Amino acid sequence: MGKVYLVGAGPGDPELITVKGLKCIQQADVILYDRLINEELLSYAKPDAELIFCGKLPGFHAMQQETINHALVWHAKKGKTVVRLKGGDPFVFGRGGEEAEALAKHGIEFEIVPGITSAIAAAAYAGIPVTHRAFSSSVAFVTGHRRDGSRDEIKWESLAKGIDTIAIYMGVHHLPYICGQLMKYGKAPETPAAVIEWGTTTAQRTVTGTLATIAGIAAKENIQNPSMIMIGDVVRLRANIQWFEPLLASSAAAGATS
Repeated sequence: MGKVYLVGAGPGDPELITVKGLKCIQQADVILYDRLINEELLSYAKPDAELIFCGKLPGFHAMQQETINHALVWHAKKGKTVVRLKGGDPFVFGRGGEEAEALAKHGIEFEIVPGITSAIAAAAYAGIPVTHRAFSSSVAFVTGHRRDGSRDEIKWESLAKGIDTIAIYMGVHHLPYICGQLMKYGKAPETPAAVIEWGTTTAQRTVTGTLATIAGIAAKENIQNPSMIMIGDVVRLRANIQWFEPLLASSAAAGATS
């Protein structure tokens, strides 16, 4: 019987992989990887490792979740060392819990290797700390994506009135609705907000505004997924401590003059 490692690949910058996660990649016989992992990480795999793409696009899944679960079990039962390589962290909107349940049901040995989740990393690369003694003592991670036809079960009133920093995954297409719900339940329209596109990568872009204006700004700038939405007073700090995008601009300018 083999073993499965559910590994968080981090948010995009390949150098943010954990040491343990990298060792798992190097030792794997089979790697099932997602769309948002940096494929540079696959270069660390053994030459004979089997690489299986199972990423998901909005409206299109290369492999259904049930098929992924079956593949993990099947390869492990063949005696393989299997890595399920997932963007961010396996247990933060990554369906890692579902995969672990499937493995446990079939008696497959597994380990969870946490990764840096996008809410923390993308915000940090945009110069937005998710907590700060002067601005935020609470953070909520929220999914902005709903299944078609499903009931909205997000507790908007609790988020609007009880959380200092709100980090929303997969919410770009629903941004007007998200902002409207938060304002409906008491979040001030002037609350600072930011959207970070392709966070921690060389394609990172960040737009800022307020809860009342950010949806229009993001649409005007054609911000697309993958993006993180950050809402709260901590966004104000970006004006003074943003560091990554200026670094990108500096590198691009240096390359243009060389």
